[in-house]
Amino acid sequence: MAFVSKKKKALATTIDREKLHGVDEAIALAKANATSKFDETIEVALNLGVDPRHADQMVRGVVSLPKGTGKTVRVAVFAKDAKAEEARAAGADVVGAEDLIEAITNGNIDFDRAIASPDMMGLVGRVAKILGPKGMMPNPKLGTVTPNVAQAVKDAKGGQVEYRVEKAGIIHSGIGKASFAAEDLRANFDALVGAVVKAKPAGAKGKYLRKAAISSSMGPGIKIDVAEIAA
Repeated sequence: MAFVSKKKKALATTIDREKLHGVDEAIALAKANATSKFDETIEVALNLGVDPRHADQMVRGVVSLPKGTGKTVRVAVFAKDAKAEEARAAGADVVGAEDLIEAITNGNIDFDRAIASPDMMGLVGRVAKILGPKGMMPNPKLGTVTPNVAQAVKDAKGGQVEYRVEKAGIIHSGIGKASFAAEDLRANFDALVGAVVKAKPAGAKGKYLRKAAISSSMGPGIKIDVAEIAA
């Protein structure tokens, strides 16, 4: 049986697990319940009416959170020559070609996001089986295979997050830190939900946005009234 601290039990009792809250109220509760010694991430879970096993019901994309993520994102870029210089100038943490492929093959993955110029994809394909399962394989649809590597690096470091529906039809994403102002978390929440709603696939049947909840990393989940946010 998992150990639950007295503090967490006490916090959980302050949350009515069945009550549906307004977004602003839910954010305030999530912040209030983030009492760890570290700056907890505020996380959102969206339950969608899709079955991602069907290609026409997959929901995946990227969104730029206007107030940033509060995280330091390490970015790797597969590029050569002028494109490699552009990536470095834009702040990429790791830039390379064959040498980067070799490092990844040897298990050295010292980055969070990967970007590639189009001419490098033949080379990057060699490590697809390593990067793919980690959700880090460059993808044209997500803007991570692009001739404009400099802009892609800036986007990745400036608050852009990727979202992807899981098998159970749920999307999980962080929208900032507990130390963020409530209005900044709300702006990021609205950006994420807006992007997911806009990405509704053609194959989705019935109600699309079914449930939503927010929590801090260590805090209890707080249910949100989707009638307030569903478009």
